[in-house]
Amino acid sequence: MSEIIIGLVSGIVSGTGMGGGTILIFLLSFWMGIEQHIAQATNLIFFIPTSMVAIIVNLKNKNIDVKLALMISLFGILGAIIGANISIHIDVGILKKCFGIFLAIIAMHEIYSIFKIYAKQYKNSKNKKK
Repeated sequence: MSEIIIGLVSGIVSGTGMGGGTILIFLLSFWMGIEQHIAQATNLIFFIPTSMVAIIVNLKNKNIDVKLALMISLFGILGAIIGANISIHIDVGILKKCFGIFLAIIAMHEIYSIFKIYAKQYKNSKNKKK
């Protein structure tokens, strides 16, 4: 049952483009107690079908800059080779800490972005009252 819930939640988040793999890794390691290396590698397999479906839907809706996506993908392949080789040689504890720091940075960025939007809306509403 856990696998179904984890797959569904991660798939929904992945389909929205918000990083379903990040959720998947967290749920596999935290909720199911799977080792970080295995959770991250499992994410790579999960990513293939979920991203293909999201790509098809977004291509149909003309939401993808194909030229940009191809350029980023080429260098992403190189980065994936480097990252996978680094990952398999890193201690699990260090890998977990790196993942936690990564999540914290994303969270801080998102909070900052929301704060900026709120501050802008607040400023605009005050200017309209004048």
